Amino acid sequence: MLIHLEDTDSSAIAKQLGTQVTTGRVLTLIVVCSPDDDIDCLITATNDASREHPSRVLMLVADPEAETAGVDADIHLGGDSGASELVVMHLRGDVARHLDAVVRPLLLPDTPVVAWWPAAAPIDPAVDPIGALAQRRITDALFDPPVDSIYRRRNNYTPGDSDMSWSRITPWRGVVAATMDQPPHEEIIDGRVFGPADSPSVDLAAGWLADRLGVNIVRESTGQPAIPVDDEGNPCIAITKVEIMRTSSTITIEVADATTLSVQMPGRPPALVALSRRSQSDCLAEELRHLDPDRAYGRALRGLSRVRYVDTFSAQ
Repeated sequence: MLIHLEDTDSSAIAKQLGTQVTTGRVLTLIVVCSPDDDIDCLITATNDASREHPSRVLMLVADPEAETAGVDADIHLGGDSGASELVVMHLRGDVARHLDAVVRPLLLPDTPVVAWWPAAAPIDPAVDPIGALAQRRITDALFDPPVDSIYRRRNNYTPGDSDMSWSRITPWRGVVAATMDQPPHEEIIDGRVFGPADSPSVDLAAGWLADRLGVNIVRESTGQPAIPVDDEGNPCIAITKVEIMRTSSTITIEVADATTLSVQMPGRPPALVALSRRSQSDCLAEELRHLDPDRAYGRALRGLSRVRYVDTFSAQ
């Protein structure tokens, strides 16, 4: 069911939501976006994630530069919103500068609040008025316009922050960890991570390895777009290759195609592991699964100080 409200306010929206049973809702998800974002794609992602995490989703499409102030709202209930209630609010003018005042009356009582900025995000999410309402704050450095977004995340990190660029590499980290558990268990002396220069996931992968292995990591750019593709044009994971050097051997894990990794260990034939690029829905569902601080993400940000950057593509 879809309810459309024009030139409305929080009270009128709350009145419509008040007719719904909310006992099955486990959190309130606030999505902060702009009219330039792909709203339909964001609705799909929240709907898919809601099947695992039934929520009240408040999507704020803010246009503070609009000439007239006002709020229009579309309330999606039932089949239109997955397992959640979805309210898409288009906020114009001055009201778009006070998003916290708009959402406060709509928050579910006695449940966690999660804030998600799928593109442009505040420099310090924890002190942003919306971020201050949330126990968990999710950003996406891949789509945040500043090229140093992931370093802004590091410089302003507060427990409870996370980033979709981190959850995109969760399966990849599992493959690396499982490979490292295999003999020979020699001392690790060096590491190199390869991937697009503009991919924050590659930055985080290098920071994670630097922190966990206790060695400096070289991060080599490959000249590919931020979302690399295979020979068939299918999007791949951003970390095209990693080399981990032990005292007398090297482990190499690299992308074979959009759905496969090749794992090469000394004394063994190459092994193929199924691994695809994660969807936005999968990443969001993972972020909502753990509302406590993601300490591994915080350590990966800390590890960025031990990463040395090399532009392999330019060097050639």
